Amino acid sequence: MSRIGRKSITLPAGVTATVTNNIVEVRGPKGQLKVLCLPNITVVVKDGEILVERKSEDKQTRSFHGLIRSLIQNNVLGVTENYKKTLKLVGTGYRAKAQGANVFLAVGYSHPVEVKAVNGVSIKVEGNDTIIIEGIDKQAVGQLAADIRKIRPPEPYKGKGIRYENETVIRKQGKAAA
Repeated sequence: MSRIGRKSITLPAGVTATVTNNIVEVRGPKGQLKVLCLPNITVVVKDGEILVERKSEDKQTRSFHGLIRSLIQNNVLGVTENYKKTLKLVGTGYRAKAQGANVFLAVGYSHPVEVKAVNGVSIKVEGNDTIIIEGIDKQAVGQLAADIRKIRPPEPYKGKGIRYENETVIRKQGKAAA
């Protein structure tokens, strides 16, 4: 049996979960999120806990057992506290500027690159070189952060580019080392 899937999820105070038609809806102080369950997986909410169980033992169902439990756990954490990703712009002249909900990046291209905010995710700019992405949906926050990083990923020679806050870029020595 899945070690992750068989753990119960405790609901904090102020968070409720309901299951209707294979959809688990989690409501909390920050908002609401939904997870679609698969046909062979059942979710039971009782006594302030969520239990994820599976009906069959085939490989695909066993694989999804832990996945569904993790998605529900992420939603429970998201509606109580925001998920947050921080990006740093490293390079001469690299800067970010917020205009409304969108952010414009000057990262070495001939034009500024516009990043549009996604529903339920907020983008903040601190200083000229720090972008903070916050939201209740872990997947949406991570995807937006990855999309922004993809605009100019860090290069290995000088380390210039957009990187996560704690990311270490492995540097190469270059031609002069030979």
